[in-house]
Amino acid sequence: MGRICELTGKRPIKGSIIWRSGKSKKSGGIGTHVTAITKRRFLPNLQRVKAVVDGEVRYIRVTAKALKQGLVTKAPRRTWKKEDSTAKVAKVATATKVTKAATTAPQAVKPAKK
Repeated sequence: MGRICELTGKRPIKGSIIWRSGKSKKSGGIGTHVTAITKRRFLPNLQRVKAVVDGEVRYIRVTAKALKQGLVTKAPRRTWKKEDSTAKVAKVATATKVTKAATTAPQAVKPAKK
């Protein structure tokens, strides 16, 4: 997976770090001099975002600039809540009790005494 924006196609670009020494003329010196130049890469500010793509919700990697421009339609918030594992177990237990009670033979009901 490369560091490329899925919408704009922005990717890392080459550059360099320039090391300078000396005092600038503006500050009263004789000027700065370049002492070393090293290669570096400028990486895009990629963010992993849940978005709607072709009517389907999925994660995409886009630049922050694309997010600011409004090129991404974010996925709607989830309205339903996840059930806890304890709630699921309790739900299954009550369901089995109800089915067992329904399947057993009904007992004779004694009339109430006065």
